[in-house]
Amino acid sequence: MSEAATAMTSLGAAHGSVMMDARGVGMVFNAGAPNEVRTLRNISFELRKGEILALVGPSGCGKSTLFNIIAGLLTPSEGEVRVQGVRVEGATGHVGYMLQKDLLLPWRSVLDNVVLGLEVRGVDATQSKATALKLIESYGLKGFEHAKPATLSGGMRQRVAFMRTLAFDPEVILLDEPFSALDFQTRLLLQGEVLRIIRDRGKSVILVTHDIGEAITMADRIIVMTHRPASIRSEHVIALSDAERDPVQIRKNALYNEYFGTIWSELEVKRD
Repeated sequence: MSEAATAMTSLGAAHGSVMMDARGVGMVFNAGAPNEVRTLRNISFELRKGEILALVGPSGCGKSTLFNIIAGLLTPSEGEVRVQGVRVEGATGHVGYMLQKDLLLPWRSVLDNVVLGLEVRGVDATQSKATALKLIESYGLKGFEHAKPATLSGGMRQRVAFMRTLAFDPEVILLDEPFSALDFQTRLLLQGEVLRIIRDRGKSVILVTHDIGEAITMADRIIVMTHRPASIRSEHVIALSDAERDPVQIRKNALYNEYFGTIWSELEVKRD
């Protein structure tokens, strides 16, 4: 058995059942028209329970399009996506989706923003409030329950957005460059904090990022995508323990630098 196959076997043993799988996913916009654009071709991968999977690739290669397909916001031209064995057909709330921008409603307090998704789902107001208050206390914003978003720092706003995603307890969470708008120091702090929260709650996560270091710090496995039309160039199992994933100290780790160099060189390749 090859080293790559051995690593994938070990990863499968470390994590649980398949939570999401993509099979032969392709996407063509304006099919048959002069301005036809093929964005994705033959994308296949699995996400296992408790696993954090990062997608990295050149800008504009189609990572966000793939996310929108997984979330049910777009229907693929080819192939299918299944979440917990159920084929994705429309946006049904089967995943939690956190975007680059926090999209907090400025007229609502921290508490009211966290409960927003629960309100939409028709959850009892008393239960929603109790859930939100527990999250706010657990993740460092106690005392800010009634603060408006304009009074919060960028990092605090992103924590509120993440708590809003966690509030309805999705098994699969999509993180679309959630720290890209933050300054470097805040970004590093939140990488460690969000990683801890994900592990504590046993969530399965797909992270899209342009930051190779962020992917290595947070992910159990990294998929490298090609230029558009994007396919999967390679997969890397990140053999680092959670204790080695401090966002600052990890940069001194020889394995970190080895992964970084390898993935960087793959991203520089223009085409297969």
